[in-house]
Amino acid sequence: MNRYGFVRITTASTKTVVANPRANAEEMVQVLDQVRDSDVILFPELGVTGYTCADLFGQSALLEAGIAAVARIAEATRGREQLVVVGLPVAVGNSLYNCGVAIAEGAVIGIVPKQFIPNYKEFYESRWFSSATGREPRSIDFGGCEVPFGIDLLFAAEGGVLVGIEVCEDLWMPIPPSSVQAVAGANLLLNLSASNETIGKSRYRTELVVGQSGRCIAAYAYSSAGPSESTTDLVFGGHCLIAENGVLLGESARVGDGGPIERGSYFLSRDVDIEKLQTDRRSTTSFDDCRKYLSPFRKVPFRLAPGMSGLARTVSGTPFIPREGSELHGRCAEIFGIQCAGLAKRLEQLPTGTPLNLGISGGLDSTLALLVAVKTCDMLGVSRRTIQGITMPGFGTTERTRTNALGLMEHLGITSETIDITELSLQSFQALGHAPFGIDTRTTDVASFMAELATLPPERRHDLTFENVQARLRTFLLMSRGFVIGTGDLSEQALGWSTYNGDHMSMYNPNSSIPKTLVTFLVRYVALNEFEDGPVRETLLSIVGTTISPELLPLNAEGQIVQSTEDILGPYELIDFILYNAIRCGYTPEKILFLAEHARFTKPYTREPIERALRTFFTRFFSQQFKRSCVPDGPKVGSVSLSPRGDWRMPSDADPSVWLQWDQAR
Repeated sequence: MNRYGFVRITTASTKTVVANPRANAEEMVQVLDQVRDSDVILFPELGVTGYTCADLFGQSALLEAGIAAVARIAEATRGREQLVVVGLPVAVGNSLYNCGVAIAEGAVIGIVPKQFIPNYKEFYESRWFSSATGREPRSIDFGGCEVPFGIDLLFAAEGGVLVGIEVCEDLWMPIPPSSVQAVAGANLLLNLSASNETIGKSRYRTELVVGQSGRCIAAYAYSSAGPSESTTDLVFGGHCLIAENGVLLGESARVGDGGPIERGSYFLSRDVDIEKLQTDRRSTTSFDDCRKYLSPFRKVPFRLAPGMSGLARTVSGTPFIPREGSELHGRCAEIFGIQCAGLAKRLEQLPTGTPLNLGISGGLDSTLALLVAVKTCDMLGVSRRTIQGITMPGFGTTERTRTNALGLMEHLGITSETIDITELSLQSFQALGHAPFGIDTRTTDVASFMAELATLPPERRHDLTFENVQARLRTFLLMSRGFVIGTGDLSEQALGWSTYNGDHMSMYNPNSSIPKTLVTFLVRYVALNEFEDGPVRETLLSIVGTTISPELLPLNAEGQIVQSTEDILGPYELIDFILYNAIRCGYTPEKILFLAEHARFTKPYTREPIERALRTFFTRFFSQQFKRSCVPDGPKVGSVSLSPRGDWRMPSDADPSVWLQWDQAR
């Protein structure tokens, strides 16, 4: 286990010699030697003897050999701070139980029997095994030692790790034992299995594992017997799965998946995030309501080695972006569907024919909002001409963004208008008695003022009033026309990258929970998938390739942008990575930095820009809450939203010191 709450889990499907516990133990020991850095290792159901021994389970020779084999496995764990769980038939009085045997530091520390014994179709387990009911002895003699026994055992380690064990069929029941274990606090659930392969079963099995991890807000590891089990009537696939709170972290190859059949032992290792699971449980307040179903459990301690190296899990550098694959199109359609449904409901409350005003800058956010507005009008049977697209060039508008804005409006068939705000801005400076950048505007015309702006050196290009006047003028012009569709995105909300009561405000904002990286992805996706080669696709791709900028500061003498948002705030890829991990996962800055060093970004980053982005994010996130406290309505699309009415409530004057300690301590 490492300091950030990650626990390394290995699920193994071993080569089995049916009815030969000694050979099977040696195979497991070989696997253990290969996964010395794992914290928890799980083997299949009845893997010590083989699942398909049938009436041989009634033979004392097999049962005694099984106990000796477990002793061999336990000896191999001596000196290692790990939890190893193997499957074994265990005789207790007049009954035989199908059990998960927990081993740590050279000793058996607990035995958990299977509760639900299948005896239908191809399964015939009740011929040999009894169902555990909770009335069994609390401890048994096992290999000369008194060992805790029962369905009420959980295994606890430092760092909040609490392990529950169930066996195969237990998971398939209406109320799996793991559900009760989770209510009792277990956050790592293990399933020893011997699930045979039939058509379509693997998919359902995967859905069960992933779904149970989500319902229990837990990590769930599953290990199944492989094709070396007896195939008298059945074939076993060797399916290994690791899931975490509804997300599949890893899945092994198996029989029937089209690949080569693995005849030997193989294993799957992933790091599960215990700290995140505990955070998710605390924030899901209804989870604790299930304690009314709580049964008493005994906790058996074990130790995990500190200082786990590396990270055995995939960390996405773009957590908001849908993954490539067969579900990509459906995911993008779902995002647009939610945005359009929210906007449509708001529009239905307006008088028929109400113009929909939308500021079109030629940038990403207004482009996405326009695409949503067009799609919504088409869905409602409303003319696209109802959308009043207004582009309002100012002192920082480039020819590229102006051309893209005009072209996009024309290609999409909306009403288009241009209002140049430079003259109005100059008049506002004069009325305010403001001298932008030290330039006296009292007797200056626009042409002279623009010419002087172009000569400004970089160190003088800072004037908040100059920027705010333009942003508020644009909002004033839009709102004077009536209903305004907003364009600001989630990343800008998080950082307060907007002018209060300027682009900060609208009557409804379909982009409110879409982060910048997803905005970029969606615009590109629409360009490549919704339009053929032609002017619309070309314009959209040009917008995607444009430097992200509010275009409020004056252009240089060559007419180029001097105000790059990412130069000021840091790459949006890093900002959104921090946003997701801080808000969705509740991670500390130190843990986010650790994850960033292991993340798969679209391009490599050194530590310095990651640290700079962390400082920027937490400083601005706290100081700009006052803007988020009064943002317009907008639909929640993903798992992260900063709406003050639903997902995020925070005082505007909170102190960020705790979140900046990592930086101050260096």
